[in-house]
Amino acid sequence: MRRALTNTGWLMGARGVNAVLSIVYLAIATRLLGPDDFGLFVIAFTFAQIVAGFCSFQTWQAIIRWGQDEGGRRTATGFAVALDFAAIAAGVVIAALALALFANTLLLPAELRWPTFAFTVASLLAIRSTPTGLLRLHDRYDRAAYADATTSMVRAAGAVLVMFLDPTILSFLLVWGVAEIATAVVYWWLAARTEPIDLARISLTRLPREHPDAWGFVWGTSLTASLAIASRQLLVLLVGVLGGAALAGIYRVASQLGEGLLKLAQALLRAVYPELVRNPDTASALVGKIVRIAVVTGVAVVMLGLVLGEWIIIVVAGREFVAATVPMIVLAGAASIELVGASLEALLVARGRAIANFVTRAIPLTIGLLSLPWLLQWFGVTGAALVILGTSLVTVTALAVLTRRMRG
Repeated sequence: MRRALTNTGWLMGARGVNAVLSIVYLAIATRLLGPDDFGLFVIAFTFAQIVAGFCSFQTWQAIIRWGQDEGGRRTATGFAVALDFAAIAAGVVIAALALALFANTLLLPAELRWPTFAFTVASLLAIRSTPTGLLRLHDRYDRAAYADATTSMVRAAGAVLVMFLDPTILSFLLVWGVAEIATAVVYWWLAARTEPIDLARISLTRLPREHPDAWGFVWGTSLTASLAIASRQLLVLLVGVLGGAALAGIYRVASQLGEGLLKLAQALLRAVYPELVRNPDTASALVGKIVRIAVVTGVAVVMLGLVLGEWIIIVVAGREFVAATVPMIVLAGAASIELVGASLEALLVARGRAIANFVTRAIPLTIGLLSLPWLLQWFGVTGAALVILGTSLVTVTALAVLTRRMRG
């Protein structure tokens, strides 16, 4: 428990730095670009994140699962690196085809298509799940925290420069791309210092030969991560396609400010998962303690949003984005529910039930996305936030039932 909370603390330290700096660059971008141009920037940025997220694998979980001894660690790392190479190649092809066929649907003007493709390639090259796994395996969450902070530091500094030099969508995309590459470089450098990577072990076949369930585990964890991207990033893109660029920008502001607890949930999942793999006998007790902490934290944050939500929106983004207030509070509620479910999900994956976890998330998310056009029509941008709230509520309830049956 102590080690899990310490590692969560390191992750949240980086998240805290990122949260503060994200307010800085979010305030600069929204004020300089305005709702329409900021919405176009959000669409370009979100497209890149979707491609990178759908194509990448959660290789860090494979490294922790099969890397507890030196030989297994080298094999799992080589498998992870090979998957990263395959993800980059596939992502470049998918991005080119998607922009060629659907750029008009995505509301991207001609002058933004090549910059969007270039930013997508930068996001693919910045895939860093493998070095993340090596650092977590060795409990070097401190080094991972330093690397994570790089993204927001570069974005904030770049946004300040852009403010004085050239406040355009292209400039912000350039800064965001540099931030992605810089973060990946720092991650790989720190991981190599922690444990050198054996290039001779890079292979897509060696680990599956030794562990026949490897592909099932990798696909299960990666598909689940893709669902997380669909529920957040894809939703932003759909809001833009269905409601216009300005609406996408408003929803992005709401999600940026309202889903702070989601980042805590993700940090908790990443910190607790290694402990559940190492100590299966005490896993249930650890999960129970963390769930109780999560409930108290989630309630406190939602109450804070109810009291200060509109003021926060006006201070950070300006009165033009005040429509993001109610969606922000709804998303804070959804993130609170996800925080409670994070340790339940970690327990399910640690017991090898990655596919069950994927199905548990896939069904309610699919229903939510299909209902998005009607919810947008009835409730505006708040309807998109309700998709996330409903999905989180159903998913975490199902996770609780599954883990309870598993323990029984």
